[in-house]
Amino acid sequence: MLNAVEKVLHKSSRVKKSKLKPLTQNFGIVGESDPMLQVFRVISKARATNATVLITGESGTGKELVARALHYGGKTSAAPFVPVNCGGIPDSLLESELFGYMKGAFTGATETRAGFFQTADGGTIFLDEISNTSLAMQAKLLRVLQEKEFFMIGSKKSLKVNVRIVAATNVDLMQLIKKGLFREDLFYRLHIITINLPPLRERGNDILRLTDFFLDKYVRELDKPLMKFTPKALKAIKEYAWPGNVRELQNLIHRLVIMADESTIDVPDLPESFRYSASRTKGLDRKLVEVEREYIREALAANQNNISVTAQILGIDRKTLREKIKHVK
Repeated sequence: MLNAVEKVLHKSSRVKKSKLKPLTQNFGIVGESDPMLQVFRVISKARATNATVLITGESGTGKELVARALHYGGKTSAAPFVPVNCGGIPDSLLESELFGYMKGAFTGATETRAGFFQTADGGTIFLDEISNTSLAMQAKLLRVLQEKEFFMIGSKKSLKVNVRIVAATNVDLMQLIKKGLFREDLFYRLHIITINLPPLRERGNDILRLTDFFLDKYVRELDKPLMKFTPKALKAIKEYAWPGNVRELQNLIHRLVIMADESTIDVPDLPESFRYSASRTKGLDRKLVEVEREYIREALAANQNNISVTAQILGIDRKTLREKIKHVK
């Protein structure tokens, strides 16, 4: 009986906390910083149209959230929203996934199957990591954008489709164009409206607002007693570089709530990489090479020394990162 009463009191205290500290959300996205207010302004204008939108930003900044805000806040919100991770589907399979195929089109095609574009007809298709598509696939996507039609694999008859395309990338497409890896004509077709998502480290107090949001979320989901961070822990969180952005913050808070033995979370409970967060409080008299070394250390620590993931976040290739690491340690 006593345990039941304690649970009710814990839940009651959490409800009171959320009422005392309301979080500002726009389109379901937490944020009050100037960079995010600019994002919200563009979303407000773009969602009223059917124009193609290109969302740019580092991994983990919330590009799919923005795509969903564009769809569910628009006139076609009752129609399907179909997210596609172009980087997670082998290029040899991407065409059949996007456009579907006819029975007998290839070995194993025992029935006609609709693709993502047909599924999204009347609504929105979200093409995440569009930079990972091949030039051949980009030509087919360009046709959909220009003609609003496509061919299923094995069919000679084109199909019309009424779908809004929202694409996203975490790399600079103009650099890929210069390297001959991305079609310039497709880029300008996608570039009608662009939404640039800022990295978490440039969002100021949004870091603390998101920390509060995720803490409340996981305390409720895991039915934990009321929890809080110490001022020192919050300072370390705010000063950390967050190479994995909002996704990294969310995963960290989730893990801390699961593993916490006490109701108060302090600096020792944070990952070892947070000891480097103090670098942001240092003056502006440091050499650029010193700042770069510290940031590379942070990124490596945050990604468990995974070279491939860290190189992608830093926007450089693995060979360049390995050369830089030689001067970091």
